[in-house]
Amino acid sequence: MEAVYTKAVNVGKEKHPRILDERIAYGTAGFRKRADTLDHVIYRMGLLAALRSMHKKACIGVMITASHNPEEDNGVKLVDPMGEMLESSWESYATNLANVNDDDLGSTLKTIIQQVGIDPEVKGHVVVGRDTRPSSESLSKAICDGAEVMVADVQDYDLLSTPQLHYMVRCINTQGAYGEPTEDGFYSKLSSAFSKLMQKVREPSAGYVASLTVDGANGIGAPKMKEMMKHIGTILNVRIVNDGSTGKLNHQCGADFVKVQQMPPQGVMLSPGHRYASFDGDADRIVYYFQDNAGHFRLLDGDKIATLVAGYLKTLVSASGIELNMGLVQTAYANGSSTKYITEKLLVPVACVPTGVKHLHHQALCYDIGVYFEANGHGTVLFSDTAMQKIEAAGSDESLTAEQRESAVCLKNVVDVINQTVGDAISDLLLVETVLHANGWNAQQWNAAYTDLPNRQLKVKVADRSAISTADAERKAVRPEGLQAAVDATVAKYFSGRSFVRPSGTEDVVRVYAEADTQTHADQLAHEVSLLVFDLAGGVGERPKPL
Repeated sequence: MEAVYTKAVNVGKEKHPRILDERIAYGTAGFRKRADTLDHVIYRMGLLAALRSMHKKACIGVMITASHNPEEDNGVKLVDPMGEMLESSWESYATNLANVNDDDLGSTLKTIIQQVGIDPEVKGHVVVGRDTRPSSESLSKAICDGAEVMVADVQDYDLLSTPQLHYMVRCINTQGAYGEPTEDGFYSKLSSAFSKLMQKVREPSAGYVASLTVDGANGIGAPKMKEMMKHIGTILNVRIVNDGSTGKLNHQCGADFVKVQQMPPQGVMLSPGHRYASFDGDADRIVYYFQDNAGHFRLLDGDKIATLVAGYLKTLVSASGIELNMGLVQTAYANGSSTKYITEKLLVPVACVPTGVKHLHHQALCYDIGVYFEANGHGTVLFSDTAMQKIEAAGSDESLTAEQRESAVCLKNVVDVINQTVGDAISDLLLVETVLHANGWNAQQWNAAYTDLPNRQLKVKVADRSAISTADAERKAVRPEGLQAAVDATVAKYFSGRSFVRPSGTEDVVRVYAEADTQTHADQLAHEVSLLVFDLAGGVGERPKPL
């Protein structure tokens, strides 16, 4: 291995030298920075991906993307063997490797191998995907350089959505049991199950119309959705806007823009009675929206998707007679009305975890059927092995009634529509359309299930985001001293008021969330809490102004 360590240093110094002086940390979203500062970090993640593969004796994925960030940014995240996020214990290895001097690369690799107990004779297998950012192609080559230095087999899938790469990794490591590890295999599996679920003809009076407009955020989701439509055919009519042909990635469009600004994206003129959805830049988030009869914009975010899906799944499970426990996982960003609806109306238990996909995914594994969605539109459904076995068996169990067997078969098709590895905008779109079709609902009927409390999200620039630390699934600030007491006192002035603050995982800002009985009050509460953060947590620049 000494020759490999030497080569890692030499290739790094010659082709991917370290140019970023500041420390960078691997977080929930992996690494994200301006693209022109990341080449050496990406190369080193190629090295680490190979080590992770050798350790797990399985394929490891590497995705080049900065998701909903601006086009000039980029990033990298590693995908573990079952398509899940990188094990948290390895985040420190990623951070350390990304920050050492070029000359210390070899010794750092050697230390990781010794600490983890990696057999250097095992051959690694790394698969790579990238989004449509101008910088992504060259950075994917840096990944390949790193993995090849470690003598790993490298498979470059080129342009993929983030969820598609997660899907490929799981398919490879399950030797095809989860699906075929190709793009066509991805489209075929999901579209086939979706087609079966949509075969039931709705009554003419039903509210559902199989037509919607999708905002592709000028990212990878647009071309991949077009490919999916070739497989679906006429079952669903989808018009795609912001497809990257003219606009800039994530600029005034995409799921994050729509969720935060609470308005339609650029290029979309709302028409009453029509459904709209927005993906984010790497197509792992989706939000829906529509214009009501009074001409108002209405958002159907991750909370609305979670409640729609959970209600449908509970109905199917009950109709099938299969004994399965189901739970729904949320973060502090979940609207208070959604939590109340889930626990009191659907009678489904709710768990609250810190922000970040890895936290939601881990908690969802505790149930036979675990539904998780962040309010931002990132989410999916997980089925335990026990649940899968029971569903499969029930579909052909002659001791059950025809209705029970039919419901079990329907459940099996729902499982195949869902990408269980990670939130997937395309998969989630098909799932939502399945449920709306089954219920005979239009967007307004969906939205009427419960009414969201008006809310507002803001960002406050600070000198150092680590000045704030939180507890209780990020719902309480424990530092700086006095901040939480001040927030509590402010919240108490508003009917149905709730607010929390948390440091961003990727930039020196503090995120403020507030909800109250009216939009005016939610905006006022968010502003007042923003001022508290600015004053007590080291705000920089101008003090926040009223909305």
